[in-house]
Amino acid sequence: MDFQKLLEQAQQMQNSLQQTEQELNEKKYTGKTGGSSGVSITINGTYEVEEVNISEELMDVENREMLQDMILIAMNDAIDQANAEREEKMGSITQGLNIPGM
Repeated sequence: MDFQKLLEQAQQMQNSLQQTEQELNEKKYTGKTGGSSGVSITINGTYEVEEVNISEELMDVENREMLQDMILIAMNDAIDQANAEREEKMGSITQGLNIPGM
């Protein structure tokens, strides 16, 4: 077994993981619900909310619970998108290896 080659591969994988993680942290994800008369929430790759948009139609709605539910759905949609992409990209780098801490 060529340990030098193995160490080089591990270093390349670590560099790829770091670069991919940085790219994912900078990416934006927008969750939506209710179409054009609904709610959209944009988060970044570290799950910080960056923008919340509520359509004008909903601002007149007296049903506060409905608006709260729509915000919750849009937020979860954005988080699901971020998680799915993170799993896909990080998994492709490690190629299914189960390495603790990666």
